[in-house]
Amino acid sequence: MSQETSERQDRLETIFKMQKGLTEMMNLDRYPKDSEGKISALCTAIMHEAVELQRTTNWKWWKTPVEFNEAVAREELIDIWHFVVQASLELKLTPDDILHEYGKKNEINRQRQQNGY
Repeated sequence: MSQETSERQDRLETIFKMQKGLTEMMNLDRYPKDSEGKISALCTAIMHEAVELQRTTNWKWWKTPVEFNEAVAREELIDIWHFVVQASLELKLTPDDILHEYGKKNEINRQRQQNGY
């Protein structure tokens, strides 16, 4: 394993630990109990946060544009990360698993691009 890969894994491990700690602080009475329900709820949260991120952009071509606020956009993106990491934890994906699965899917996407996908 390269130094760079090790550092990425360490950073991802840190994020996972932070998310686990946050989840331990939460009142989860209304959080679904079953795995499918949890993933469904997290998907809903991710989609809504993605809409909040989109709203930071000038996607409405019929509206007078305003200055893009990168700080607000970053905050919305991090909200998405929280829910993606939680979904990863719910699916029992480790940082190693994520690097492996990401690498596999990245290769598929590269092949698709090379083949005119």
